[in-house]
This record gives sequence, structure tokens and C-alpha cells, in this order.
Amino acid sequence: MTMRVPRTFIFVDLSGFTNYTAAFGDDAAGRVLSAFRTIVRSVASERGVRIAKWLGDGCMCVAVNQRDALEFVLDLEQRAADVCSPLTVRAGLATGHALLFEGDDYIGSAVNMAARLCDHAKGVEVLMPTMHIERLPEGVSAEPYGEVELRGFPGPINVVELTGVPQPVDSDASDLWTRTPFI
Repeated sequence: MTMRVPRTFIFVDLSGFTNYTAAFGDDAAGRVLSAFRTIVRSVASERGVRIAKWLGDGCMCVAVNQRDALEFVLDLEQRAADVCSPLTVRAGLATGHALLFEGDDYIGSAVNMAARLCDHAKGVEVLMPTMHIERLPEGVSAEPYGEVELRGFPGPINVVELTGVPQPVDSDASDLWTRTPFI
């Protein structure tokens, strides 16, 4: 069964992994990749983001909520900075409807755009189409990046680079247990 669902797609990649492997060997690269995947799992779990699939030295993640996706990728970038050094995290995000294919894969323009933006990113860049921004979390900013040509897309796409540290949402739920239930 196939259904169309709204999601934010995140592609993340360790920038410089191939050169690192050539310079330091498979064992060293394996240690960095293992540390990277551990951090991805941890941050994804904390932010409510699903790891859809591992892609060698990167991954594809899916979020129901764009805010969770933005917080995930910026937290990941920050946490991976020390552990994965000298490698850096680059990412592409896009929001839109996609086909949930056979229950475990996604197909659609937003998926492809996120992948192409990750490929386009350099170093520690986190790129997203300007037209896809819903609302930025407190502490996150979108700096104009310019128009980029992405393979498979007609015409240039206006893109922003996301930076910052997402601020925690103030949600005091301590009194939930003492409230009178709704009838």
C-alpha cells in the first residue's frame, strides 16, 4: 500500500570521509563512523526523528514535524564536531509531501531535494530551500545562501544556510497530574 504523507526529510553526510579513509585506513574510518552513528541514534531518539536508512558515511532521516528536524540536525552538527573531528557534518533538508512506499521508504521531490542539498553542502553547511521554511525554532537563524542548481530540478532553487543552537521549548507539564480531567 502506498500513501502520501507530509514530512521533513534530512540527509546527513560526514564531509571528507573518503579522504579520511584513504589517509588513516579502514579501521580508523570505522571508529569514526561508529561514533557518528551512535550520536545520530542518540540525537534522533531525543528529537523524535526516525532514521530511515544508513547510506555509508551518512543517513536519511525523517521527521513528522519540521521543528524536530531542524533541532535534530543542528544538535547533531554540534555534538559530532568533537567526536568526528577532523570530519564535519553537512546536511540538506526539505519539507513536503512524499509517497510512503511499501511502508518503509519515501519517494518524492522533497526527498530528492534534501539529498541534492546535502550533496551540494560543503564542510559544516546545513542547507534548506527558502520556500520550505515553516517557522524557525528560537536560537536558529536562516542566512541567505543564494540560488543553487540541483540535478533533476528545473531552474535554480533559493536556499538558506541554517545556523545556531535551538533553545529548549518551555513546556511545564508538572501540573498535568493534578488537573481535573476534561469531561
